Amino acid sequence: MGIMDFIKGELIDVIEWTDDSRDTLSWRYPDEDKAVKNGAQLIVRESQVAQFVYVGEFGDTFKPGKHTLTTENIPVLTKLKSWPYGFNSPFKADVYFVVTRLFTGNKWGTSNPVMLRDDDFGIVRVRAFGTYDFRIVEPRTFLREVAGSDHNFRLDEFSDTMRSRIVSIFTDAIASAKIPVLDVASRYGELGEALLPLINPAVTTKYGIEITSFIVENVSVPPEVEAAIDKRSSMAAIGNLNEFVKYQMGKGFEAGGGGGAAGAAAELAVGFGLAQQMMKEGFPGGHAMPTVAPASGASASGAALPELLSPGEAATALGVSEADVMAVLESGELKGKKIGSAWRISRAALTSYMS
Repeated sequence: MGIMDFIKGELIDVIEWTDDSRDTLSWRYPDEDKAVKNGAQLIVRESQVAQFVYVGEFGDTFKPGKHTLTTENIPVLTKLKSWPYGFNSPFKADVYFVVTRLFTGNKWGTSNPVMLRDDDFGIVRVRAFGTYDFRIVEPRTFLREVAGSDHNFRLDEFSDTMRSRIVSIFTDAIASAKIPVLDVASRYGELGEALLPLINPAVTTKYGIEITSFIVENVSVPPEVEAAIDKRSSMAAIGNLNEFVKYQMGKGFEAGGGGGAAGAAAELAVGFGLAQQMMKEGFPGGHAMPTVAPASGASASGAALPELLSPGEAATALGVSEADVMAVLESGELKGKKIGSAWRISRAALTSYMS
């Protein structure tokens, strides 16, 4: 081998990368300690960007196309190497190829619950997960902040590096957006679209990427918050609670003696109501109906009702759920006394409410 053949073997004529993978984000050209000669060809394919790095500083960035490396088309590197009159000798520089295509279906999720301030429920612990699509838009920022000098930076490394960062940005975005937990848990599609304008400025500035699609697949809240959401949904479905309670009473009356204690109490309550209505209207012939009340505290079936009832006992007597009784207590339609955290209802108040 002649000296010229040896010299040619130590110089790089063509710099290119044929990407046959689907999970590589950046790739450093393996120069094997060779120098790039003046006039070498740089081939950058679609969905690629070539970034030169000289002695730890970013040089020129090349978009897709075929480029001849001369003083004229590498101005940044020319300035860094102080070539005022052009270069005729080989030079050494690292060349990174950065993939700019769209990477889809990347998973994100909270490993631990995040704390959010909510107008309805106060401080709430929330878990969330979903997927996002992204592309690299600032190669220099991406290489500096994410990939570093990694020879072959792959998608699995990116996922591990970025998962906690994406969750942190998601938490900040949802907190600043002040989206109620009820909306977070029921409007996933709209939530992702609403968060994109808040997330992208942060990830582009910090990491050089743009998130094109951010999908929230699930948001879970503690069981007590789920119960509150279910209760609110039930109340909305019921509509007029007073009419619903009366409807439940009517169903109990219709069931007759087969309803047990609830049926007997319903018969008693409705009987009182009918008696009072007939007293107002009077009997045919102008005589008012005499009121015949059962013995004090006794129901139609002979079962005694206590003078003071808990919401649960009132619910059993009315044939409705305890949540319905609590709702009418809090609305003031049914009179009761709150002792500490417990409600107590007098038999007279229950009878008055039914009439």
